[in-house]
Amino acid sequence: MQTHTLDSMRSSTGCQDAGEFPRFTFNPKEGIDNPALVITDDPEPSPGLMPTLCQLKRLEGQSFGFYLRTDQNSQVFEIRDVEQWSPAEHSGLRDGDRVLEVNEEYVDTMDFYRVVRKIQLSGLHLFLLVLRREAYERAVSMGVDLQMLVKASKGDHWSRPRMCHICRHPDSGLGMTIMSGNGQRGQYRVSTVADGPAEKAGVCTGDKLIWINGAMVSMLTRATLNKTMKKSSVTVLVIDSDSEFCYARRKMPILPVMAENCSLPNTAKTMHLVKGCHGYGFLLRQEKVTGTRRIVHVLREVDVGSPAEEAGMEDGDLLLAVNGELVESMEHEDIVKKIRESGDNVILTTISMPGRDFYRELGIPPLLFHEAYSLRCTDNQRETPLRKTTVCQDREEAEHSGTLSTQLSQRIHDAFL
Repeated sequence: MQTHTLDSMRSSTGCQDAGEFPRFTFNPKEGIDNPALVITDDPEPSPGLMPTLCQLKRLEGQSFGFYLRTDQNSQVFEIRDVEQWSPAEHSGLRDGDRVLEVNEEYVDTMDFYRVVRKIQLSGLHLFLLVLRREAYERAVSMGVDLQMLVKASKGDHWSRPRMCHICRHPDSGLGMTIMSGNGQRGQYRVSTVADGPAEKAGVCTGDKLIWINGAMVSMLTRATLNKTMKKSSVTVLVIDSDSEFCYARRKMPILPVMAENCSLPNTAKTMHLVKGCHGYGFLLRQEKVTGTRRIVHVLREVDVGSPAEEAGMEDGDLLLAVNGELVESMEHEDIVKKIRESGDNVILTTISMPGRDFYRELGIPPLLFHEAYSLRCTDNQRETPLRKTTVCQDREEAEHSGTLSTQLSQRIHDAFL
């Protein structure tokens, strides 16, 4: 076990046009029977303006293999320097593509660093909706509403899947029953009790059950599913019928990474600490989880009245990130160095041990739904990129030196993902 007192501080999927499956021709003569048609006062988009959906899948420790660039003057998110043989190249992502959505969320109005965070926190799966460079330039010149274009590619009744956590009630149980869907094996629908635990958690009658407690329902036997439903709590991924059809038409798998968080417990917290006269007031320890080979970085001995306690730190919390950079897989000494280099201010993102176990069992990143984790970079040169991410001003100089710079230019921001 290692302890540090810091300054006295006691790939592999394809891409397709988003509206390609089945292929619909944008023909005004077909009227509203054409799912790609949206009646507005905006110029009508042509087939060549349909966005492309790229599905990236990487291995643990592997990058997606592309740079994301934005120019502050235009606020356009552009794909650059797609690496050969990378998940990005395999997905069909091209140099010059303009990113419209990340994991089913429109990003055109987002801050650059929030988009970078969103991609890095996706885990092993990433979905990018892009317009090819020529199509984007043509759409802008025509005055096309890009957000309406995105909506048209999905369908009129699309909505995101929902991630819901349901706790058993002594009287009504989970408040839902599972029914086989259309007699198909591995296909299940849910029926909820009015005002019961499931309905309160965000589940609706008629929803399709996609995923439960970290497992795809289609891979479970009915006996296993029934056994899971007897537990004191379950976490499910569900989607309504109309949205399910939209995903099927786009040949897009329904995964937690694109879900809306309705009721997940054990959320992480982000704390901004300002060093006091006796430091931050806590210890950072490297500990081994009992019965496993897993190493964690634990916050211990939080001093009463210290900046750490006032910020909400609790003894036993696990450290996930320092100033926006994920540190779970980093060496203990490197984390200590990062905190010390932060000076008199540091931003720590933590989670309780039960909370980390909860997300580990579900197989999803603990910060996937942690909106507060999106930190904005100040004019100071603060280190903001996550692991495998670099924001740099002079890429050639950085790569030549063997490290990737974190200095920001005043106009163009790059992030390797």
